Amino acid sequence: MERLISHPPLMIVSDLDHTMVDHQDHENLSLLRFNSLWEDAYRRDSLLVFSTARSPILYKELRKEKPLLTPDIIITSIGTEIAFGNSMVPDHAWVETLNSDKWNREIVLEETKKFPELTLQPKTEQRLHKVSFYIDEGKGEALTKELSQLLEKRGLDVKIIYSWGKNVDVIPRGAGKGEALEYLLKKLQTEGIFPVNTLACGDSEHDAELFSIPDVHGVMVSNSQEELLKWRSENALNNPKVIHSTERCADGIIQAIGHFKLGPNLSPRDVSEFLKLKRDVGNPGQEVVRFYLFYERLRRGEIKNYETYVSSFKESCHQSAVFVHPSGAEKSLRDTIDELQKCYGDKRGKKFWVWVDQVLVMDNTPEKCIVKFAKWEQCEDERKCCTTTVEFTSKGGDLVWEKVKQIWSEDSEVKDDDNSRWIL
Repeated sequence: MERLISHPPLMIVSDLDHTMVDHQDHENLSLLRFNSLWEDAYRRDSLLVFSTARSPILYKELRKEKPLLTPDIIITSIGTEIAFGNSMVPDHAWVETLNSDKWNREIVLEETKKFPELTLQPKTEQRLHKVSFYIDEGKGEALTKELSQLLEKRGLDVKIIYSWGKNVDVIPRGAGKGEALEYLLKKLQTEGIFPVNTLACGDSEHDAELFSIPDVHGVMVSNSQEELLKWRSENALNNPKVIHSTERCADGIIQAIGHFKLGPNLSPRDVSEFLKLKRDVGNPGQEVVRFYLFYERLRRGEIKNYETYVSSFKESCHQSAVFVHPSGAEKSLRDTIDELQKCYGDKRGKKFWVWVDQVLVMDNTPEKCIVKFAKWEQCEDERKCCTTTVEFTSKGGDLVWEKVKQIWSEDSEVKDDDNSRWIL
């Protein structure tokens, strides 16, 4: 978050499963649509927060399965853990907040043994401030009430969350997605980067707390669970800041951005003539997002008169512009773009997607700027990633590509130095 020098215009706080991630969308189209919009219009000055019931371990597994962007902040384990940045640095102050005399994991485990209908979830889901169980169908409501009374008699003050008709989670009373967000907002205010607008996004009862925070916009995506919609009818039906979208998952988030007028809500993926999109000269990251969208569509064989687009991109490159391949080989950037024409349609009919992540300006002067990002490429089940740096110069108000350098990312599942397999 060091890049922020003022209040971020928007902070999105989104659940993952069935909200940001649509598990029925096997090509991840809605997620990719959101990704392009975020990197094109918001990454440079706004905040992306994921808030999930998953443990950090299962969150990392999801990242390997889906084209998720890297959030600025990740809230895991139903709001009991908060971490920052790529390295997921824990917020120790939040941990201390949850440590109290009224939370004791051993007592929770002792009392829950009295209920044979409860089965402990795997070790990955057992955390310092969360004990998680599976429960026999139809027994959740009665059990949670009885268990709550038992734990209260033992001196604990806990929150018991029953969700999806099969999960029971026990966490400290002061924890939860809503409490974690309130803590985060206070922290950002102290640091002088309180967001102008915050949009909370969810689909299940786990997320209900997010929609109770004053001055926070909220969207319950169209595929939300009945339990959450029932909560809305009882608690937020007349709240104009909370809507039930007509679109699923990430598409519902984009819809909410437009509904509340929080900023741009047209994803570059929804524009066929994306070269005609208005350019923000103060946001060189847009050039990167749109180039790699063109690159994807060209290889999928989806662009008519693609020669015009190739010519346009070539003209935006300096005569002596250089491309450094991940293998270390150097060649002319213009020649590399010329070679793209030979790749037209070579991925047609395949599950081939390209996305960029963390598109950030690292250095910016009136004459020159450097943009760094992760460029991902997936073909069927094979994923590759390169850390990419692009150097631009400014000429007559236009950006000129001077150099593109790529190195294999540690996150890349495949590192292939064959120039014919990794084009750009």
